[in-house]
Amino acid sequence: MDGGAFGAGKAGGAFDPQAFIRQPQTLLRLVSWVFSIVVFGSIVNEGYVNRADETQEHCIFNRNRNACNYGITVGVLAFLSCLLYLALDAYFPQISSVKDRKKAVLSDIGVSAFWAFLWFVGFCFLTNQWQASKKEDNPMNEGGDAARAAITFSFFSIFTWASLTFLAFRRLRDITFQEEYNTLFPNSPSLLP
Repeated sequence: MDGGAFGAGKAGGAFDPQAFIRQPQTLLRLVSWVFSIVVFGSIVNEGYVNRADETQEHCIFNRNRNACNYGITVGVLAFLSCLLYLALDAYFPQISSVKDRKKAVLSDIGVSAFWAFLWFVGFCFLTNQWQASKKEDNPMNEGGDAARAAITFSFFSIFTWASLTFLAFRRLRDITFQEEYNTLFPNSPSLLP
């Protein structure tokens, strides 16, 4: 793939799906997307249980409805965020303005760092509530694997979103260099192929 700011080739060039899939940020976004599906899917499917003498289901995480709601909300919103930024990554080579590219990358940095933080909070919250759960609230240990999967993939999501933040910082550095180069040498050809 031709190098350039944010891994982009010629602005306005044809979309290359193979090059797009091979980009590290695309792979990490797809992995983050799958992790978010696992987290909210685990909680939605098996995150609510009841005792034999009850009819109302309660959250498996210490009967704390907020823990389940947090996991589901963060998972669904991270899922949508991944889709949005995958679309932005696909559209990015069409952006010819360095300033617009910079804005896109800055938003990527902010969103990725924010999600890394939310996943860290979610991991800590779900782990704490899982440890505080009482055996008598779930005597047959129903949904235990789903709860552990939600916790585990919340933990993994911290690293995928932190890696996306790092890659966005690296792309920002490349774009800033391109902007400074264009300012210093206005009559020279662009560094973008």
